Amino acid sequence: MEKHFNGKTAIVTGSSRGIGRAIAVRLAADGARVVLCARDSAMLQQATKEIEGQGGSAKAIAVDLRTDDAAQRVVDFALAGYGQIDVLVNNAGATRRGDFFELTEEDWADGFALKFFGAVRLTRAAWPHLKASGGSVVNISGVGGRMPGPYFTIGGSVNAALLSFTKAMAEVGIRDGVQVNAINPGSIRTDRFRRMMETSAAQQGIHAAEAEKKLIEGNKITRVGEPEEIAALVAFVASQEGRLLQGALIDMDGGATKVI
Repeated sequence: MEKHFNGKTAIVTGSSRGIGRAIAVRLAADGARVVLCARDSAMLQQATKEIEGQGGSAKAIAVDLRTDDAAQRVVDFALAGYGQIDVLVNNAGATRRGDFFELTEEDWADGFALKFFGAVRLTRAAWPHLKASGGSVVNISGVGGRMPGPYFTIGGSVNAALLSFTKAMAEVGIRDGVQVNAINPGSIRTDRFRRMMETSAAQQGIHAAEAEKKLIEGNKITRVGEPEEIAALVAFVASQEGRLLQGALIDMDGGATKVI
């Protein structure tokens, strides 16, 4: 495999599991020195050991990006460990689903605090260093930002805000020499997705595999994706080969997004 990121440093948030972990592993395999951050210290250490076991370089910091000083702490940690920042992947954040009238003010505040404001703060903190390196920001949003649904009001709103933020910062990036793009994953086979399928299967009295089949048919998509597929797209976007992409909102969702 060609080492597209030799000598480069990448920060990946929400990288203790799922899509974020797959992104960190892929960028490390492509030569990047990776800084992983999430709240779960034990899971972060496991991910770091996985990368190091494959010959990669990784450091981890356990942090809650909902707090005001967390973003600067992550940036300072990356600079102390590797001296530069070339890639920032804003992946952290999961939002609560449910009936709109049952979602609380706290649910809404929490949804924006991590995924949106966490990304905003980290982009601001890392920007001078990304400007110096001619680096890249990749925001992991989601199809709900363009295909909102009644049981995903928080997630859809947060994702839409993140897509708008991506477009705005892409224009700033043209001035400053920083690439900014977003990827919208659809249904991806993470632990969270598996739990959703198990819950859906129990409610319907069917097996999880049948629940997944019904989801695919109901959403009219090709299949459920794998975290490694999102990771591969991130690696392309942030590489020199993907450099023409700027302000792109890329749907990787098996055809879930039905709008132009």
